[in-house]
Amino acid sequence: MDSALLAEPAQRPRTSRRNESEVKKINLALQGGGAHGAFAWGVLDRLLEDERIEIEGISATSAGAMNATVLTYGYAAGGRAGARKALEGFWRRVAHIAAMSPFQATWLDRLMGNKSLENSPAFLWLEMMTRMASPYQLNPINYNPLREALEQSVDFDTMRREPLPIRLYLSATNVRSGKVKIFCGNDVTADAVMASGCLPFLFQAVEIDGEHYWDGGYMGNPAIYPLIYNCGSRDVLVVHINPLHRDQVPMTAGEIMNRINEISFNSSLMREMRAISFVTRLIDEGKVQANGMKRMLIHSISAEEVMSRLGVLSKLNADWAFLAELKDFGRAHADAWLKRNYESLGRESTIDIAKAYL
Repeated sequence: MDSALLAEPAQRPRTSRRNESEVKKINLALQGGGAHGAFAWGVLDRLLEDERIEIEGISATSAGAMNATVLTYGYAAGGRAGARKALEGFWRRVAHIAAMSPFQATWLDRLMGNKSLENSPAFLWLEMMTRMASPYQLNPINYNPLREALEQSVDFDTMRREPLPIRLYLSATNVRSGKVKIFCGNDVTADAVMASGCLPFLFQAVEIDGEHYWDGGYMGNPAIYPLIYNCGSRDVLVVHINPLHRDQVPMTAGEIMNRINEISFNSSLMREMRAISFVTRLIDEGKVQANGMKRMLIHSISAEEVMSRLGVLSKLNADWAFLAELKDFGRAHADAWLKRNYESLGRESTIDIAKAYL
């Protein structure tokens, strides 16, 4: 575990609610998934709307790291309303940048409701080139348009100077060691966020303090242990982007690659969930003292019925209409989850960990 995790000072959210006894504190675990991160935006928007929910900490990766950072900055500046406004502003900037890029769905895809970019001439060219050349050759200046959207949405200097109302942990993968790196506290910079979402076939590894990093999804999508070790709340709500299960066996080259990516990006989370399930069973069976280990309460919001219909290339589609549609799905799923599970927070897990992850 990174030493910075232990050194980070305690930070308490500011509240102004009528009945503090009704407020339940939770932690969030946000997966990455490119444009599909707009689903998590919708989930976050709905949670921020509910004053019965207080977010203590967020562990996040890739698009989840961008959502988490923008939310935390907005919350520090303007509370719940500020966080919601900041998130919408960020995703609108992403859509504006995408509208100016050559990577667009064809008119036929739009007509047929296909959200993928698999027929985009510009993307087909890029896909072919990335099989023959690295980003160090194709993108020597290492231009990433998402950095512009991020830096317009977050003042990192202010964010590092001021105490944050939410604990923030961002995962990246150390290229040389293959280990997960957790950025937190003053280590949360624009470079750290970009490292968390650095796709190695498109962008050069992000260098921070002499080390190089790729997307955190390879080793922590997202990492749960920072929330266990550093946050008081036992409740962790995982917002899934990548489907865990698919009914159909992939047959085409694109479907196979898509499923490989999903399995790879879910593997680290599944490993941690296995460990949590093991410790929970030991506590429940009385084999270890509960005061010696923390019994975590795990919750999940996902939309596999939606995400499983979307191909991997739709993760690169940042058309505003598509992002808004995903946001609406996220809000609807979060709303349904709150109605079903709010009373269980602080008392019990609302998913069967063994059934879901083992």
